[in-house]
Amino acid sequence: MSGVDRGRRQFVGWGVAGLAGVAIAPGILLFDLAHGRAPDAPASGKVRWGMLIDATRCAPDCNACVVACAKENGLPATASPTSPQWIRKVELKDLRSGRTAAAPVMCQHCAQPPCVDVCPTGASFKRADGIVLVDRHTCIGCRYCMMACPYKARSFVHEPVTDQNPDVPRGRGCVESCTLCVHRIDRGGTPACVEACAAAGHRAILFGDLNDPGSEIARRVAELGTRALRADLRLDPGVRYQGL
Repeated sequence: MSGVDRGRRQFVGWGVAGLAGVAIAPGILLFDLAHGRAPDAPASGKVRWGMLIDATRCAPDCNACVVACAKENGLPATASPTSPQWIRKVELKDLRSGRTAAAPVMCQHCAQPPCVDVCPTGASFKRADGIVLVDRHTCIGCRYCMMACPYKARSFVHEPVTDQNPDVPRGRGCVESCTLCVHRIDRGGTPACVEACAAAGHRAILFGDLNDPGSEIARRVAELGTRALRADLRLDPGVRYQGL
């Protein structure tokens, strides 16, 4: 069936609309969904998780965030033209000044995510805390969300998935993207790319609650000249950049 799991096709045919309402509840915790139990503390709308990436501290020759993301989420260690990649390093150059900069680009976890707007089954959804996710059980692999994303942040799984992290459900025939390591966040941790960047000595990625005025990320966004990628689209991304 051209790479899309037949069971999921049948599942959709049985009436995905009713079941999707359970899977995409705004406060759902992905860790609990993956392990088949009800969440103890649903995601809260009082919080908005986000990242601030400082391009002045991001080393062009460093790939630590990409490697850590692949290892944490069970992605292929060596990327091919068709393999999923949730985070990629992009090199930028100012044509007027000649200044260059490097920065990681991933799902921007928009407040107004176009991927959610175009999804016909509700597989693409945004949690109450701003994290944008894909429910592989209701994804039919149509890839509308990939076309809608202006950041090219989503990948399609063409090959069978092996050696999975049990906390990161993946599957052939599904679309997927950066989850901000939601399984770590739901346990009180931080994304793997943030830890890897700090361990490499760069500390170019700051993670935290954008809604908390006392958090470091909220203070820096308010005080510094940060920007959103494609701000003209008014999607209000949860990932901000400094030094671009």
